[in-house]
Amino acid sequence: MNSRLRSKPPMNSRNVFITGGTGYIGRVLIPRLLERGHAVRALVRRGSEQKLPPDCEAVIGNALDGSTFADQVRPSDTFVQLVGVPHPSPSKAAEFQSIDLASVRASVSAAAGAGVEHFIYVSVAQPAPVMKAYQAVRAEGEKLIRDSGMNATIIRPWYVLGPGHRWAYALTPMYWLFERIPGTRETARRLGLVTLDQMVNAITTAVGSPADGLRIFDVPSIREAPKPAPRAARSTSA
Repeated sequence: MNSRLRSKPPMNSRNVFITGGTGYIGRVLIPRLLERGHAVRALVRRGSEQKLPPDCEAVIGNALDGSTFADQVRPSDTFVQLVGVPHPSPSKAAEFQSIDLASVRASVSAAAGAGVEHFIYVSVAQPAPVMKAYQAVRAEGEKLIRDSGMNATIIRPWYVLGPGHRWAYALTPMYWLFERIPGTRETARRLGLVTLDQMVNAITTAVGSPADGLRIFDVPSIREAPKPAPRAARSTSA
């Protein structure tokens, strides 16, 4: 994987705090983490508790206001930041500021204050010729994380294919071509498409193998992330 610094040895299980757990990635990620034997707690607004799997603990709060959940991050050692405007587009620049940036600012402050060992942030591939406002906000989120001094994994997809996000499959022939032309190969790979399953695999891998320092998963790294096997059930004797 495209890692700037080495990773710590894999851990058997982690105590994970997630924001955005009921969203596009979160609702697939949480069951995967639970299957791996991780303890998962997800931040939700009151009334949304029923959207979480039964084995996931709900933490009531507002992702845009750190004061509503900062004292509830402990005892989690891993923080996964997934909050973001759905279906980003250039017309949503103001929402990127009021939601994406506000939430990562609140999360970084809360996680650092709670002594979180590993912060995982879903950012965006960069540089890119479009979506400048979105890239700028995500880059600012990355800077907040770097400045916090926390060990962190930053995951940089461009577009995540999955339910409700399938239109980009029409672009796959174009990507196939551009990846074979030397002049466009690097850009096509950096801004390539990844699937929802690949994203969940990458985040699950990051949770189970925390970064030591700052680690970047770009599009090729996301595609290459192995699918972690479910944790074996403990045998019992009569």
